Amino acid sequence: MTFSILARDPASGEVGGAAATGSLCVGGWVLRADPRAGASASQGAAPSTFWGEDVLVRMRAGEAAAQALSAVTGSDAGREHRQLAAIGLDGATGHFTGAANTPAMGARVAPGVVVTGNLLTGEAVLDAALEAFRAAPGALPDRLLAALEAGARAGGDKRGLQSAALLVVGPAAPPLTLRIDWSENPLADLARLRARAARPPYADWLSSVPVLTDRERPGPE
Repeated sequence: MTFSILARDPASGEVGGAAATGSLCVGGWVLRADPRAGASASQGAAPSTFWGEDVLVRMRAGEAAAQALSAVTGSDAGREHRQLAAIGLDGATGHFTGAANTPAMGARVAPGVVVTGNLLTGEAVLDAALEAFRAAPGALPDRLLAALEAGARAGGDKRGLQSAALLVVGPAAPPLTLRIDWSENPLADLARLRARAARPPYADWLSSVPVLTDRERPGPE
């Protein structure tokens, strides 16, 4: 029902993801991230928000992404109806796709990035998203958006798209969490929201709030 991408930017240390689906509220269902652990995307025919949260808990405790993902997915009786991807702060990834999800489905992996999807028009969606991310310039949020746009152009969700989301965290920046919970053109709306969040006054205010590397910032003067 969804296609998503998780990635790490080695220059900034940021990790995050982006997702789009033919249903409502993809950001609330799919994406999770913690600057002390990594990021996850939990989706599928019957997605488990617990999967996305539990894999981050394990990674924060020191488990590698693939190890944490295997532990979380292995004991769930409903696992074949779910899909999960994870990326650690080191850029290592893991992914699982249950056989009861609707084709086209699958995953694509490259260093520091993993793309997953189900109920797609074809696996070309996964390839297009991965290739676009790797080719795109700029900051991690913009590269993630480029991946979503390429995946949509390649066919995207079989039902079309109704929602899209972007989530990026890092040690020296506040979390960027943007959601379009319903729209006739969610990717365009998400891109406009990203552009607005990158401009003053919002962008200026962000420099005054606490971050992992400076948790005692006093706020704006």
